[in-house]
Amino acid sequence: MSGAAGGAGGGWPTIVCAQVGNVNTGAFDPVREVCEVAHARGAWVHLDGAFGLWARVSSALGQLADGVELADSWATDAHKWLNVPYDSGLVFCRHPEAHRAAMSIRAAYLIQDEDGERDSLDYNPEFSRRARGIPVYAAIRALGREGIADIVDRGHAMAQRFKDKLTSHGVEVLNDVVLNQVLVRFGNDARTRDVVKAVQQEGTCWMSGTTWQGKAAMRISVSNWTTDEDDVDRSVAAILKILESRDPS
Repeated sequence: MSGAAGGAGGGWPTIVCAQVGNVNTGAFDPVREVCEVAHARGAWVHLDGAFGLWARVSSALGQLADGVELADSWATDAHKWLNVPYDSGLVFCRHPEAHRAAMSIRAAYLIQDEDGERDSLDYNPEFSRRARGIPVYAAIRALGREGIADIVDRGHAMAQRFKDKLTSHGVEVLNDVVLNQVLVRFGNDARTRDVVKAVQQEGTCWMSGTTWQGKAAMRISVSNWTTDEDDVDRSVAAILKILESRDPS
């Protein structure tokens, strides 16, 4: 099994973490290549795919996540694209034994099945929790693959629209729009942070601030299923109005 002791770490387990949709830029690591190189050296490959894993449902964007099936484990969120409750994180592991060994807890008052029957207690970090899987299942069942693909494709198109509208007015966009993330900068750190705060207070839309490659930026993340062209245009207009109010004249 990949990730066993004695791998690339010289006697210690080695875990390689690849990004499937960077939290700031939306960029994807070359997962297939990462897995081939890491597995050849006995390393475990984990994918941080908070929103990028969902690109696989799209015929237009699926190639971005090429090779994800080769990884040993995935982590992703359902609350972004599916807009289900915020604490609906998902983890997948291709090695049941390793999964159970990492999560199972032994105690005198707990009864473990010795014949291998699956008990959810052995596969998650909580003894008691609400049934988070129900809203996730309901959303997937209601939307289907085509419905989820439509949300992902529309989110990408709206992110591209943000970039096109802002750059046409001279605003600096720092990244290529790979999926649904747009990084915007307004000259310098202080001015950028000021504009971000003003946009949040104005209320038309809410954009977070971030730091990317040592620079302050506005992080535009499009993942709500209702976001359309009108939302983007009104948001861009609000950003430009605030920006204009801060320009000396």
